[in-house]
Amino acid sequence: MSEPINFNRITCPVPLANDEQVLLGHGSGGRMSAELIRRVFLPELGNDVLNAMEDQATLILPANFIQDAGVPSARLAFTTDSFVVKPIFFPGGDIGKLAVHGTVNDLAVGGATPQYLSAAFILEEGLSIRDLKRIVVSMRQACAEAGVLLVTGDTKVVDRGKCDQLFITTSGIGAIPAGRNLSIRNARPGDRILVSGTIGDHGITIMSVREGIEFETVLESDTAPLHILTQRMLEACPTIRCMRDPTRGGVSSTLNELAEASRVGVKIVETAIPMRREVHAACEMLGLDPLYVANEGKLIAVVPAAEAQQLLDVMRNHPLGCNAAIIGEVVDDHPGMVVMQSLIGGERVVTMLSGEQLPRIC
Repeated sequence: MSEPINFNRITCPVPLANDEQVLLGHGSGGRMSAELIRRVFLPELGNDVLNAMEDQATLILPANFIQDAGVPSARLAFTTDSFVVKPIFFPGGDIGKLAVHGTVNDLAVGGATPQYLSAAFILEEGLSIRDLKRIVVSMRQACAEAGVLLVTGDTKVVDRGKCDQLFITTSGIGAIPAGRNLSIRNARPGDRILVSGTIGDHGITIMSVREGIEFETVLESDTAPLHILTQRMLEACPTIRCMRDPTRGGVSSTLNELAEASRVGVKIVETAIPMRREVHAACEMLGLDPLYVANEGKLIAVVPAAEAQQLLDVMRNHPLGCNAAIIGEVVDDHPGMVVMQSLIGGERVVTMLSGEQLPRIC
């Protein structure tokens, strides 16, 4: 390391309750994010589609629209997301690639085939045109890899110091085949929980760049489009209950959302969770819990127990699922709660992230 790490800049304490101001923790993807949505957005904007709180909205098109427009599917998935990562370039990717992959993945884990994207850019005065072009080229390449078209967009410029160089907001549309109904509310006791690979790679990569942490091997963000992996998973195991990508708030937030939405308990096993040695070491050194660290190219799937091994084999036969593992199960006990069996055999409750552990990572 080139200079000592300032640990005070790495982690944020649990913020004090504040009913009057937005805090950094409201963007964590954890408990404060959920409270903000429930308190401010849902009471005014809520409806049957939005209240489902999936990664994407499933829209049922009217029969007359389908007939008149020649639309091939009656069900569309629609999603939107914003990306504010700092730095905008990092090992394994950049903010442009991240924006495309993140939107494609939100559609893919809902069982949709991604088709069209939009992108809105907020640029800070002084941003290098060379850097902007590099990001746009990266987005073009990511769209080609994912088989999607970026069909509309917008650009705004703000004063110096107001934007951390560049923010991107993307939206995406995909088609959902008839009969496919994945939902975070579908989990049932006895189901198995799978993760597609090592956790924490993206968040620790971003932190290592910021803080000058060096590893013996190269650690890169796991950002990647998951649509081909999800297609193969669903073709082999159409009984999959739901899939989610554990981005902000990490695996912990995803599993807590699952337990709450399905009114079930979740039990995971610490030793079953795949993790790179470098990520584990960095988390220990920085005092971070890897269950709360963001991922950008991983998914969590819930499937009936009888199909779990078959699904695991399918995932491991794909490059983006080669380190997949069964990490736990859905249980009758402690509905709405996630419990982890630790390395030494005890159990601890895994709560949602309370504050902001890693600011500006996705």
